[in-house]
Amino acid sequence: MLTPTRTGENRYRARYGRYFEEFQVGDIYEHRPGRTITDNDNIQFSLLTMNYHPLHCDQAYAEKSEFGKLLVSSGLTLAIVLGMSVNDVSAQAIANLGWKDIALTHPVFSGDTLYAESEVLDKRESKTRPTQGLVSVRTKGLNQDGVQIMVFDRTFLVAKLGHGIDDLKEN
Repeated sequence: MLTPTRTGENRYRARYGRYFEEFQVGDIYEHRPGRTITDNDNIQFSLLTMNYHPLHCDQAYAEKSEFGKLLVSSGLTLAIVLGMSVNDVSAQAIANLGWKDIALTHPVFSGDTLYAESEVLDKRESKTRPTQGLVSVRTKGLNQDGVQIMVFDRTFLVAKLGHGIDDLKEN
């Protein structure tokens, strides 16, 4: 975790994410804590997103499939793995600019605990925004056995030191 920001004598505020200058190509951030997925998570997400595929919400149907049980919705898996990366990677981001090469590499089931890690692939200063830069990372989702369950690349616009939202307002 990053060093908190000093806001006064004997007073500190937690700071999440990194500014542009704090990213180094090749660095890998291990995102913790992990997140154990429950049947309730999977069914609620499936219903909320209107993904009524029976492999996600019909136990009797899923038992007849090659998996023999409910399969966690890939949308939920992506949302959790992405969310796990925010504190380390993009909490200072101004905007996500895109995801690419999303690959689902292993099935996820209720009871699996997911972990994630992100590697910095590239960074460059913005050509049109002098107080910001672009960072690209590859995020991998892993299950409790260390098996990769997904991987994706994403690029986001992030503030430079001294130009984040918290830097611009009086607190």
